[in-house]
Amino acid sequence: MLGGALAVLVTGQITPSAALRAINLDVMIFLFGMFVVGEALVRSGYLAVIANRFFSRCKNGQQVVIALLFCGGFLSALLMNDTIAIIGTPLVLGLAARHHIQPKLLLLALAFAITTGSVMSPIGNPQNLLVAVDAGMSSPFVTFGVYLFIPTIISLCAAFLVLRFFYGREFSAVTTITVDPAPSFDNHLATLAKCSLAIILILSAGKILASLTGTEISLSLPLIALCAAAPVILLAKERFDLLRAIDWPTLVFFAAMFVLMQSVWDSGFFQSLIDTGSVTAVPAILCLAVIVSQFISNVPFVALFLPLIMQAGGTTAQLTALAAGSTVAGNLTILGAASNVIIIQNAEKEGETLTFLEFARAGVPLTIIQLGIYWAWLALVL
Repeated sequence: MLGGALAVLVTGQITPSAALRAINLDVMIFLFGMFVVGEALVRSGYLAVIANRFFSRCKNGQQVVIALLFCGGFLSALLMNDTIAIIGTPLVLGLAARHHIQPKLLLLALAFAITTGSVMSPIGNPQNLLVAVDAGMSSPFVTFGVYLFIPTIISLCAAFLVLRFFYGREFSAVTTITVDPAPSFDNHLATLAKCSLAIILILSAGKILASLTGTEISLSLPLIALCAAAPVILLAKERFDLLRAIDWPTLVFFAAMFVLMQSVWDSGFFQSLIDTGSVTAVPAILCLAVIVSQFISNVPFVALFLPLIMQAGGTTAQLTALAAGSTVAGNLTILGAASNVIIIQNAEKEGETLTFLEFARAGVPLTIIQLGIYWAWLALVL
């Protein structure tokens, strides 16, 4: 992505000043803040402790998969899917090794959980954030909740049924689940991470309440992320190590993507390939998002396609269809979402992996089912 951005700058397709203006600072600030919080949660061991306590209640393989789908789904909606992919991979591999569950099943469950669960929140993944910020949603949490919460819960249930169909024997293979405590725990950093989580929850709840009561309140998503990151940045003893360890490559990716996508948009090339009449149809938006995201990834697709919908006077249902379609695209193939790649890369470090065909075998039918669920729900709320 950086190579593409440099190419359009060097060839004069976009001027340096226009390139700087193209970078969406709201998105960059939000991602930075959430990456800081996520790194603190991972490094302190607090997130692992929460997960271990949750899984210790499970009694068999079926309960492990259910817990993984819904715990991973809700955590990804709060902390972004990539964060949960990083912390979740070693957790599920540990469960699989200790209790003889097939690792591929739990890796698939993790991938489907964090992709599907992130649909229901404007901060669940970067493409949702783009939709919420660039579309100017006044209350993104309420909007995503009304349009996408219920179909996402149904879609998580669909993921369970698909996994049970393909890995039925594994669901009854384990009789007792016990989880070891987290190997390390930093009390001071964990306390700061808890404060960050509380800030996210309180400010998000305040924003939702203000929207429901019609109160004017200046609580943007970037401001929420910065406030949440503040305790870690200001009070953590290892603040500089934490800042060095956050996902800087992803921030570079986004800055470069904004420049490259702006240049592509200005050229008119993308618009010439798309029938503008199709951008107002929810089924077309859902299907196009899933298909094209396999080739250029979901975030660049949303960056290019969102202006088309906005120009066509897109409704909230159409905007949330774009968010849903581009996100569940990650369930179709490994290449559909960066979180899938994170999971597989981390798994391969431990000697486990998922092949393209193994992922697609369960992912293709699941994605088709989920598209039907979101299509039916959005048609109902139109």
